[in-house]
Amino acid sequence: MPANQPKQFYRGGEAIAALRGGTSGDFGPEDWVASTTTLYGRSDAGLTTLPNGVLLRDAVAADPTGWLGPDHAAKFGADTALLVKLLDAGQRLPVHCHPSNAFAASHLNCRHGKTEAWIVVGTTGSDPTVYIGFRDDVPAETVADWVATQNTAAMLDALNPVCVRAGDTVFVPAGVPHAIGEGVFIVELQQPTDFSVTLEWQGFLANGDIGHLGLGYDVALDCVDRQGWAGQLDKLVRQTSEKWAPSVDLLGPDADPFFQADRLHVEGSFALEPSFAVLVVLEGAGQLGELEVHKGSTVVVPHAAGEIGLTGDLVAIRCRPPVLSTVEDVSP
Repeated sequence: MPANQPKQFYRGGEAIAALRGGTSGDFGPEDWVASTTTLYGRSDAGLTTLPNGVLLRDAVAADPTGWLGPDHAAKFGADTALLVKLLDAGQRLPVHCHPSNAFAASHLNCRHGKTEAWIVVGTTGSDPTVYIGFRDDVPAETVADWVATQNTAAMLDALNPVCVRAGDTVFVPAGVPHAIGEGVFIVELQQPTDFSVTLEWQGFLANGDIGHLGLGYDVALDCVDRQGWAGQLDKLVRQTSEKWAPSVDLLGPDADPFFQADRLHVEGSFALEPSFAVLVVLEGAGQLGELEVHKGSTVVVPHAAGEIGLTGDLVAIRCRPPVLSTVEDVSP
């Protein structure tokens, strides 16, 4: 699939262009891969167009069983339940968080919140850092004061800074406040929404009204996870670069209700079981069935392709929808 980089409010770097062989853009820091999701408040920006000119969203709606499989379609209909992005932070992102399924169902008329995960595939600079979760418990009135006064220093200081390198993965449950630092390049999996509660809007957004999803901060801040994570970061952060197998699970069982990701190391051939999947090729070259792939290729695979062979000498990230047996129903 071609690159799909809707304009964002923050700067990108050079990593997406370097991977894909294209041109960089200051405000094209995200490549929305196999997207049936639009930017918040937009009707079409963010949607993926297939090589035949059809929107992926429309193709899936026309044949949800073929694209997603009968079990997934029975659970989600024509909803892929997955959004994959390449994200290259050319500047630090603001401190923000995302609503849970229950919050989204109650306040946003949507079955999905926005739990996400980051697979670090590259870094630049001397101190590539992500900020994840408050270090200590924070009272609700303190968070509200930080947002009202835009006390950026206090917000950042309250978060856990984690220096990252390629192979690190970070699981970000809904509600956990976070920011991605300059020079961090990730493959991001997330639930298929663009819901963000932006705690630190000054210097990023035109005004604070954009940062609360139209709910007002008095309501929106109810979705913030205010617990301290300092003693349990191992639940969120993993290092996987030393793991080498045909398929390396990157996220573990906590992510299963939301998405799945593994890193494929192909030296010869590897059989992919039937599944809707998004592949991002990081290194090397080969073939997916009859399709030639190489470093920078992004591919969407329909369930109806059946078992399909990935051959050659390459490394790829495979992203898939949630494990159905772990998904809890939350209806809006």
